[in-house]
Amino acid sequence: MVPCSFEDPINSKILAISEDQVQGFVEEPFLVIAEKSGVPVDLVLERIQSMMRAGTIRRVRQTLMANKLAPGALVAWEISHENLNAGFDTLFNEDPFSGHVVVRTTDQQTAGSTYRLWTTLKVPSGFSMSKHCDYLAKKIRATGYRTMPAKKLFTLGVGHVRRKKLEPGMKTDMPAQVTDTTCVDLSEKEWQVMVAIKRELTIDEVKIGLWKNRAFEIDMSPEEFCKIGKSLNERRVIGRFSTFLEHVKKHSDGNQVTRYNALYHWAVPQGMEMQAGNEVGRHLCMTHAYWREGGAEFKNVNVMGVSHGTDKELVLAHKKAIDDHLIAVGIPLAYTNVFWGGRSEIKPSEVSPLAYREWCAREGLDADTMRD
Repeated sequence: MVPCSFEDPINSKILAISEDQVQGFVEEPFLVIAEKSGVPVDLVLERIQSMMRAGTIRRVRQTLMANKLAPGALVAWEISHENLNAGFDTLFNEDPFSGHVVVRTTDQQTAGSTYRLWTTLKVPSGFSMSKHCDYLAKKIRATGYRTMPAKKLFTLGVGHVRRKKLEPGMKTDMPAQVTDTTCVDLSEKEWQVMVAIKRELTIDEVKIGLWKNRAFEIDMSPEEFCKIGKSLNERRVIGRFSTFLEHVKKHSDGNQVTRYNALYHWAVPQGMEMQAGNEVGRHLCMTHAYWREGGAEFKNVNVMGVSHGTDKELVLAHKKAIDDHLIAVGIPLAYTNVFWGGRSEIKPSEVSPLAYREWCAREGLDADTMRD
């Protein structure tokens, strides 16, 4: 039996790298994982395959900087308790453009606590996010929604294994790097490569030379495929090569990578959003941090971020350490809150304009009427 638990020492060494430390497009990602983890590449391949078979790793794929390929937003849906689970199922199963789908709650009734269903959404360039949301709202019987596009990104990674033993307040020496959300136009050939790159790997594709067959699928040489991949990387539209753990549901050995998924909210003074985001993004517990405008529904919060953990009090301690740090560096907090994740499912958001037209046809919609 090949060990398949994320707690196995060798698997932990591999996952500490493979979750979020292989940035951008590389020709041989598994060689990079082997080099950075110190685990021989044959063993890396064997262990990743074993964890995929067991469901410990739910997918392996090259991620994209989807925010640079299609306009996106965090969407909070106001929906009745009776329609909540059906709405969840619809958005996860029937809308390819909704990625993370999460039911969230607060510890007490606060601003926005009636918004129970949260999704990430990408709508391909040229099509209307508001029209898309209006259509979905009718479909799931939502009584309202709030779209919150990311103005800036400060942290975007996962690394649950790497973050498990962090102490509250641990942070980098320098402020977080800022990523813009301006969309990039791609040529038809670049879209071909992009679509081929982003598809999740089968177990048989966990090998050296994994991009060769992807190149042949689109009648392209591996050399040209990798050249375009590197060019896309230089334009910062490629994310990380990642092994995604099943981090909420129990694994085959009964363990969970994480139990608590916390969406932190902060309201800071106008003009201090960038500084606050830089400081929040420095904290190593954060898997995501961004500038989003919550509006009156959420007491005008404008900096948000996500942290995970297996102990609720520790997750709250991470939040308090960030609060204290923001105040210490001169950033006052007008309001703050935590939205806890419950039921959740994750899939990559589709970003291709062609895929949007195909979805419209399946839904019986005229794609041209869904344009901006």
